[in-house]
Formats: sequence, structure tokens, C-alpha cells
Amino acid sequence: MTSTVRNSSATTVASPVLLRHAAGRGTLSGVGLVLAGTVSVQFGSAFAALLFPRAGALGTVALRVTFAALLLLVVSRPRLRGYARADWAVVGGFGLALGGMNLLFYQAIDRIPLGAAVTLEVLGPLLLSVVASRRAASLLWATLALAGVCLLGRGGFGQLNVAGVAFALGAGVMWAAYIVLNARAGARFPRLDGLAIAMAVAALVSLPLGIGSSGGTLLEPGVLALGLAIAVMSSGVPYTLELLALRRLPAATFAVLTSLAPAVAASAGYLVLDQGLSLPQCAAIALVVAASAGAVRTGRR
Repeated sequence: MTSTVRNSSATTVASPVLLRHAAGRGTLSGVGLVLAGTVSVQFGSAFAALLFPRAGALGTVALRVTFAALLLLVVSRPRLRGYARADWAVVGGFGLALGGMNLLFYQAIDRIPLGAAVTLEVLGPLLLSVVASRRAASLLWATLALAGVCLLGRGGFGQLNVAGVAFALGAGVMWAAYIVLNARAGARFPRLDGLAIAMAVAALVSLPLGIGSSGGTLLEPGVLALGLAIAVMSSGVPYTLELLALRRLPAATFAVLTSLAPAVAASAGYLVLDQGLSLPQCAAIALVVAASAGAVRTGRR
């Protein structure tokens, strides 16, 4: 998750926030920072899956989001006064989208390979990019992505687990909502204040579910340590690297590089979780990556 705190870190295909904050001239160091952030997010998700047997998917989400919220609140120290009711409604919706995205995504990777899950999840931002651009060329990228999805499910999505596919697609919808609400929250709250408050809302949503699912297991020292490590890998490190990268790269270049997430996720799944993918599935991931990058390049600023 999609940071996208994604998986979510706050990255993505055609994110309004990214595309309106154009950076300076692209540099090799900026490219390296983006790729390092993407690797950190996806390998964080892979290590999170290793925690599932002990803490469960819901418990792992609760730990990751709660630790990430605490880190952001300590670093940003958001101001809570002086905001209108509409501002709180936006940041509250932002937090619900963030929490829902992570909950659904972790349910997905508990059932299907990480690379396939991220490939399906990225369809949400991709569709948002196609709709927002309103250009005929965007239909080409949508068709290419659809071809990738059909190839990924060749022989029936039952091979990937139907529930896992549904959770990944649901996470994609939440990711698209996250992008829109992230932009709106960024216009109403300074610095990282909106993200920190939204992450706290996401923690309030996920923590009761995690406690109900895993109980006292979440308090075991080993589980807590792994949860903190996952939060740092999936949130702390990527946020820092992305902020540094945006000072060195044009926003469109940044977004194209983050489109590589499905391919990086497939690599993380293979190396950490021993999740092999067939050649058709690898080709499907490549098609979706190409569609995502193309949508960003042809989209409007």
C-alpha cells in the first residue's frame, strides 16, 4: 500500500498533488531516490506478509498504520485549531480512504501474489488518470491496461483467488479516492499536517479491527518490532525519499518512475516470499506498467 502510504505512500499515477508541484531539472540522484522509495514500499509490503502468520493481515495493518501515524504526528506536530468543519470533513475522508486502502490491500496480499495485487491495485489511479486527462490517447492506455488485466487472469481469476482479486481492486478504488482527497487536504492543511491527521484517523479505524483479530499478540515484543520496521519501510523512508526526489525531478518524471511499482512488487514477492509468476503474468505486469507510464506522459498537468 499503496502509500501510498501505499502502499501506499503518497505516490502515484497522475497524482494531482505531484503534477502541480513541478520540481527542477531531473538528475540521476533524483531517479535513484524515487526507485529507492519504491523498493522500500514494496519490500515493506513483502515483509508485512511474513508477519501475517503471527499477527494476521488486520493486525499487521493496525501496527503499520498506528506506528506510521505516531511517527508523522511527532515529526509534523500538526496544528489542530483554526480549521472549518469542511476542512475536517476533507481530512476525515482522506483518513478513511487511507485506512481502507491499506486494509483492503493487506487482505489482497494475504490471498494473491504481491506483484499481481499491486498490478490490480494500480488500475484505480490509472483509471483516474484516464478520466482526468479527457484525451483520446488515454483510451489507448486504458485498452493496454485492460489487455494486461485479461492476460493476468488468463485461465480465470480463480487461479489468483477471487476474493484476493476483489480486495486488490477495492484497494485501487480507495487509492484513487486517496489521490483526490490528498490533493484537497494539501490545499487546506500546511506541510504534512493533513497527512498526519489522516493517518491518525486511519489508525483509529484499523486499530480496533487489528485488536479484535489478533488480540494480545500485537503486544509481543517481536511483533511490535516487526510492525515498527514495516511502518518505517512502507511510510517513513518512502516519504523522506520522495520529498527529496521532488526537489530534483520534474513531477511528471517522478510519476512515471513510480509507475514501476507493480514490477518492483513482483520482484519483492519473488525474493522475499518465493512467489513465482508465469511468463504471461509477467507480461501482464509489463503492460500495466507501460499503460500507467503512458497515461502520465499524455495526461494534462
